[in-house]
Amino acid sequence: MSITQLAQVAMATVLATSSYLHAQSWTDIEQKAKGQTVYFHAWGGSETINDYIDWAATQVKASHNVTVKQVRITDAGNVVSQVLTEKTAGKNQDGAVDLIWINGENFRSMKENGLLLGAFTQNLPNYQYVDTENKPTTLFDFTTSVDNMEAPWGMAQLVFMYDSEQLSTPPKSMPELLQYAENNPGRVTYPAPPSFYGTTFVKQAVLELTATPEAVYAPVTLADFDEVTAPLWDYLDSLHPHMWGQGKTFASGAPQMKQLLNDGELDISLSFNPNDASNAIATGELPESIKTYVHSKGSIGNTHFVSIPFNSSSSEGAMVFANFLMSPKAQARKADPAIWGDPTVLATSKLTAEDSALFAALPLGVATLTDAELGAVLREPHTSWVDALEKAWLARYAN
Repeated sequence: MSITQLAQVAMATVLATSSYLHAQSWTDIEQKAKGQTVYFHAWGGSETINDYIDWAATQVKASHNVTVKQVRITDAGNVVSQVLTEKTAGKNQDGAVDLIWINGENFRSMKENGLLLGAFTQNLPNYQYVDTENKPTTLFDFTTSVDNMEAPWGMAQLVFMYDSEQLSTPPKSMPELLQYAENNPGRVTYPAPPSFYGTTFVKQAVLELTATPEAVYAPVTLADFDEVTAPLWDYLDSLHPHMWGQGKTFASGAPQMKQLLNDGELDISLSFNPNDASNAIATGELPESIKTYVHSKGSIGNTHFVSIPFNSSSSEGAMVFANFLMSPKAQARKADPAIWGDPTVLATSKLTAEDSALFAALPLGVATLTDAELGAVLREPHTSWVDALEKAWLARYAN
């Protein structure tokens, strides 16, 4: 069969599946889900998160007689490859994966290769509460349109942490950070790409410094890479000599930066979890003088999702579990710093007074910003920019 014929078959399958999903009522879905076992492939590197998933599984077992078994993974990309292998082998049902925790490049790959069940979130009762208006990352996974093919689960946003005993007003832009570094040598740094946090810092800098930020939301091949990134390299060339390690040594990642902040060697660190500083203060990893802030024009954020492969053997059960994960009850528990501290995808203004009160009652944490204080969420650049930026950074600065 030719590539064109394979594409036509994949499209026909997606259209047929979408029609089937639209034809089902939520009552039908709940009824078919009873007794199903859902194999949920999710990153298993955090016992805190694993415990939360276990709790959620217990809830849907009690309410819907759906059994959820977490398959702990280290890389979602391997799961995407597994589903692709099944499709290539013609295994169009009874797949090994029923639900996957996913976002970014992995979602784009599954969507482009016809590996997803199709649009389903419009069928989930709790989807109506998702904040699609103020959190555009619930509709665009990096720059790929979600098209109801994955259910929003949680939020992440780049935040910075500083020691309020060392500085009273933190730098709230990349130019201000450079000025601070020049005035306070050795007190700032960032992780070296391809560390996730290092690459995120570089992407944030591109968005703030380039004259054409819209260019990074299209494939990198469509842009003049040198022109778009010229201000970035000029900026980093100026910043590095004033950093911790003088640009010759970089932090290995956010955990080391947090330790350096605690040890008093740095004044500023960063995280992709707005609750990170409060959680670290509660566990004694950071002193109570640590505060959180974001840059004045916004910071990069994204949403993480769950999605259903095209050949799931328990798609109805997977939808029931995805719906529960978006429920006010589950989202409020997940947002509790004592449980996980993962920000909600819901708009509390859309909730009943009783459900909204679940979030109002949450301990905010001594260093946690409110939604209003977190400010604008900047969408992630097109996924193709990650590899291009990392390669260019390594060519310039790797020792």
